[in-house]
Amino acid sequence: MAETKGPEYFQMSTVKDDLGTIQIAPEVITVIAGIAANEVEGVAATRGNFAVGVAEMLGKKIHGKGIKTDISSEGLFIDVFCSVRYGKSVPTVAQEIQQNVRQTIANMTSLEVKEVNVHVTGIQFETTEN
Repeated sequence: MAETKGPEYFQMSTVKDDLGTIQIAPEVITVIAGIAANEVEGVAATRGNFAVGVAEMLGKKIHGKGIKTDISSEGLFIDVFCSVRYGKSVPTVAQEIQQNVRQTIANMTSLEVKEVNVHVTGIQFETTEN
């Protein structure tokens, strides 16, 4: 019979007098990164898929949309897929996303992010009501 593997967790180092272990699910990192990316001025939205769009139409807020986390032996890699507001400097917004995501994850989890890759998928124009 095939052995099923449970979900991977980030194992955090513990203090010398071992009180137990601390594990963080990848979904938690995804949500933290999503909130941190959306806090940056100039980010119009993060990209989601069809299922996320349906869930948001039904009133559920999905904080981790447009965020991909990759756990490997080399470290933690995060990809952010977002659109930027028209008139904002794309390189400046992307750099602020990288800094905010890295800093927020470090503050909340003490995990070091190896890379934060920002993928700008579009420009959001302001719409005016007539």
